[in-house]
Amino acid sequence: MHIAGNPSHLTVQQRELIDLAAALGRQRFAPRAAAHDRDASFPFENYQDLRAAGLLAICVPREHGGLGADFATYVMVAAEIGRHCGATALSYNMHVSSTMWAGFVADALDMTREQRADHEHLRAIHFERIVHHGKVYSQPFSEGGAAAAGKAPWGTLARPVDGGYVVSGKKIFASLAGAADYYGVLCTLDKPGATQRDTLYLAVPADAPGVSVVGEWDPLGMRGTVSRTLMLDEVLVPPTARLMPEGLYWQAAARYPHMFATLSPTYMGIAQAAYDFTVAYLRSEVPGMPPVKRRMYPTKQAAVAEMRIKLEQTRALFLHNARDARIDPDQDTRMRLYAAHYTIMENANDIARLAIRTCGGQGMLKSLPLERLYRDSRCGSLMLPWTAELCVDHLGRESLYEAGERDEAIE
Repeated sequence: MHIAGNPSHLTVQQRELIDLAAALGRQRFAPRAAAHDRDASFPFENYQDLRAAGLLAICVPREHGGLGADFATYVMVAAEIGRHCGATALSYNMHVSSTMWAGFVADALDMTREQRADHEHLRAIHFERIVHHGKVYSQPFSEGGAAAAGKAPWGTLARPVDGGYVVSGKKIFASLAGAADYYGVLCTLDKPGATQRDTLYLAVPADAPGVSVVGEWDPLGMRGTVSRTLMLDEVLVPPTARLMPEGLYWQAAARYPHMFATLSPTYMGIAQAAYDFTVAYLRSEVPGMPPVKRRMYPTKQAAVAEMRIKLEQTRALFLHNARDARIDPDQDTRMRLYAAHYTIMENANDIARLAIRTCGGQGMLKSLPLERLYRDSRCGSLMLPWTAELCVDHLGRESLYEAGERDEAIE
């Protein structure tokens, strides 16, 4: 089954890139997934494969030597990777997101002529590192407070000094911690009265003095992301570290909300993987297992039908959301975005639950992928900036209130 449903609707580039991701996933990523999950180790060899295939530059603009993929193309490729290794797909998203913010998202923003020239100069430096040197960027957001949910300025501060900025702070659940070459750190310009409008987006070199990765990593799921804590202690970075001009990230975050749903393609892939395995198991097509078919039982058939219905509901919203992505979406599109993100995250775990229930006791064995898919899928609804609860909160409020609308006080 194709991750995009009917592939005849895809562009040539989309078909080629999804096919490439599928081949890497089947031949390389899937065979390694269990070991990285067991050991909570980072899949460096998967990144070597992504690098060799040119996929680190999937969303780098063509004029900078990349593949120039748009949002819809990227999320389908990410979902296909997630079908074979969820942890690889999730950490890969943190890298690609840095190139999207600096790439087609930035192209759609309002900038002065000076800002545009400055950004073109600086992003050429970052893109050259990725395209020609295979460097990996990351996107550590979370700090354990309201900032990652968009409710407060970042606690990580960037103090302007001669020669750049001095950055201090902490990022938790920092995917690619210890694996990235540059950490795309969101921080607040250190000045009196700073607000969210004063956000800076800086690429901090992993080997810069004052950068350290601390803590253990032994979570329920997504163990191969190795999302340890990133510490930044008076780290000096040059002005060329900017991934966007000062203050532009705030505009990007407000005007391109689909960027906050780039986690969900991973979970679309996991949902597909759970269904794929269940069908193969009931048809006795799982390598290494006895040739005992279980497909003739009505209870198994009904369960697979329920899984397929949930999968197609999830895919429909996933694809619609991918096509919707644009600057300044209208309110209805934003509502659909929240609904899609919530549905993908929740349905992925529900499909994995049904898969284990349908396959029975074998599904609990670590020699098979179902229990890993279940654990990985459970993590999606917990991830900022849009947890399941925050999606519901946004959807409820924005469905009932127009921008700036308030209730009159009740006397």
